[in-house]
Amino acid sequence: MGFPDWPGKSADAPGLPEHLAVHHMLDVAAVAERLIEPFGFGRPLQEALVLLVGLHDLGKISESFRRMLRKGVPQSFRHWELTEALLFELDTVVAAHLGGDCWHRQTLYAAVAGHHGRPPKRNMGGLAYSGRRTRDYRLALEAVGAGMEDAREAVEAFCGLWPNASLDGLSDERTVALSWWLPGFCTVADWIGSNTDLFRPPTSCPGLPDYRARAREAARTAVAGAGLASGRARDTRLFDFAPRPMQASCAEVPLTDGPMLAIIEDETGAGKTEAALILAQRMLLAGKGRGLFVALPTMATADAMFRRAAGTVGKLFDRQTTLTLAHGRAGLSVEFRDLVTGGPCGEDEATCSSWLAESRRRALLADVGVGTIDQALLSVLPVKFQALRHFGLSSKILIVDEVHELGEPYIGAELEALLRMHRAAGGSAILLTATLPMAQRARLLAIYEGYSDSPAYPALTVAGAAPVTDLPQATGARGAVHVQRLTGTDEAADLLENSAQTGAACVWVRNAVDDAIAAITMLRERGIAAHLLHARFALSDRKRIEAEVMARVGKQCQGREGFVLIGTQVLESSLDLDFDVMVSDLAPMAALIQRAGRLWRHMDRRPAASRPVPAPVLHVLSPDPAQVVDARWLHGTLDRGAWVYPVADQWRTADVLFRVGRIESPSGLRALIEAVHGNDARPIPEALVEAEVTAEGQGSAARGHAAQNIVDLAAGYRAGGQANDDARYPTRLGEAQRVLVLARHEAGGLRPWADGEGPEAWALSEVSARLKRLDALPLPDQSAPEIAAVTCDWPDWKRAEYRLCPVAEDGTICAGLRYEGSLGLTFGDKS
Repeated sequence: MGFPDWPGKSADAPGLPEHLAVHHMLDVAAVAERLIEPFGFGRPLQEALVLLVGLHDLGKISESFRRMLRKGVPQSFRHWELTEALLFELDTVVAAHLGGDCWHRQTLYAAVAGHHGRPPKRNMGGLAYSGRRTRDYRLALEAVGAGMEDAREAVEAFCGLWPNASLDGLSDERTVALSWWLPGFCTVADWIGSNTDLFRPPTSCPGLPDYRARAREAARTAVAGAGLASGRARDTRLFDFAPRPMQASCAEVPLTDGPMLAIIEDETGAGKTEAALILAQRMLLAGKGRGLFVALPTMATADAMFRRAAGTVGKLFDRQTTLTLAHGRAGLSVEFRDLVTGGPCGEDEATCSSWLAESRRRALLADVGVGTIDQALLSVLPVKFQALRHFGLSSKILIVDEVHELGEPYIGAELEALLRMHRAAGGSAILLTATLPMAQRARLLAIYEGYSDSPAYPALTVAGAAPVTDLPQATGARGAVHVQRLTGTDEAADLLENSAQTGAACVWVRNAVDDAIAAITMLRERGIAAHLLHARFALSDRKRIEAEVMARVGKQCQGREGFVLIGTQVLESSLDLDFDVMVSDLAPMAALIQRAGRLWRHMDRRPAASRPVPAPVLHVLSPDPAQVVDARWLHGTLDRGAWVYPVADQWRTADVLFRVGRIESPSGLRALIEAVHGNDARPIPEALVEAEVTAEGQGSAARGHAAQNIVDLAAGYRAGGQANDDARYPTRLGEAQRVLVLARHEAGGLRPWADGEGPEAWALSEVSARLKRLDALPLPDQSAPEIAAVTCDWPDWKRAEYRLCPVAEDGTICAGLRYEGSLGLTFGDKS
């Protein structure tokens, strides 16, 4: 037996033994045995998948890999590419043990070979053509060289370790689904099985059965230490309050067989999140998943959801629940860092292993993940480790919040692809929305073979079952929100000034950052100490402002009297705020309903009698929809905000809202949404038709763009998967952004704009704006010595895409660009 001739990993130090390839392969197989148990595969298929995972590094039994490891000789074929070639060459050995169709085996060979985040793409010809070897096939076998017979012996020995393994009975459809699932599963097993502290090379060379027994013991510890030891769902009460109607319905609605989709439609503030968790717990108990992933539209909403979930999800399982935060700024969340470093927790409290916290990709593997929808959408785009994300989600009940915000054509197509792929893997989902158009609901239900044309609202719809439509429609203590039109910014400013003087907490939601800055400037010139919140603040300033806003006008607040806030769309869903008086720029109906949800919100804490104004009124800054002269109908009233949304949606919103004059929640919401987005929406004025046609064309192009970007599920992992950079396949369309890293001048060099030192302070000093707008300005020379001294340690991609920008004491960055902690990033022109 020549196994000692083939190292799998270098020695930890000179004089120590190398870790043999076959031993590492058994380490990974042992981890796979632990990880796969809860997935419910039949025993023959389960053993077959473990066996294939064990063979993932068969290509390390090759002269090519050995030369690379010991002498640093570059490889013409990577070891995982050689794995596929060897499995093709030794297919008769595998087939004699596993059986099954040759195309099924070939498909799964590519899946385990592709465990480094990308599928193999060398032209191996396929098993059906093994008699006519391709050039790549021949060259790959030459790279294996003298390892061929030992590779054959390894395959035979591994087959003997899993005697019940079989692929018999697999369908083509199931094989394709497994081809997307298996690479991610193999990646996770490989990462855990590469823990050199637990899987150490033996001093002697034991037989494979003896080594496997040792590896199984190490795997038990390794899987638990990574935070992936599987627990069972626990039947316990999650909340100690009396359930609201939707929550009660979620506790009682019958569950359908197999993968399940539920859509929860209810007004803002109705407790949809808690309703979803109640339903998800029942689905966990019914075996429809082994965890949850809660997807939110933005990092701010994800951070807020993480704080809410942390106190509840620990009750879901019969062992300590692992909880992660998954987005690009998760490491800056104090709550998440505390969870990782906080040490032992109580039985009903969530925790997070350092292994899970190391990357956003691993975050999807925890029992419960909270993150942006982008982290889930990357599982359907041809990017590196796409299959790992798919595997992480496959065992989860996917909860998508604010799903109405995903109706834009590109991201909407991605969401539909995500649900199709999730269902193909046996996954279930719950979608939450306040303002979902019925046409979009129908498309989502159809993915799970469901249908509903019921206009009832609120509604709980389970695909394949009758919708729950008998939920109470009585308007709450707030009453109806009246709608009044404002004709100009001066009228809006007068209203806010007068209302603040009466002690009202006031807000003006603007569509564009520049318009928000103009409004705050106008109010401050009037002597109003208004606050400003938008997306063009450095992260440190944004967090500071958000904390102050929450303290003044949040659910539990103090000092709200006379508080005035100017903000943008970040106020629609990311923060739980409560205002007495609201002004909003005209926006599509769904956005206005969301904004109005922050008006007279917490009536139990601040009843009508305690409010300084007699009734909730949404004041909308808008031109008259009855007076449309040309396509620039909006531009006389709104400035940059006139370009943010499709003008046809804007006009229809204004037309119906000012005619109806009120937003009645929940009973009137469906009619308002359908009046803008439904099949019976009113025709728009002739002057706006061209703009609507253009917008429809752009929407069709965006859906076409998405169709080109989304992986071809039917093609399987080898043909459909890729390993592209995330930036090439965005989860959202939009104008390219440039990230500026702000710095202060200080004796001895530059320091971060944010307080503190080190990587975290620099990350908190970042702010983004449109790339075209920034690159038209004379930004600071990045080769300047003081800038280069900071950026010299940045990776190449960051130096290419980011710009380090010192900020002068007066706020100047360069001609036409300034930054101030109270205004954010401002441009000195109208470009």
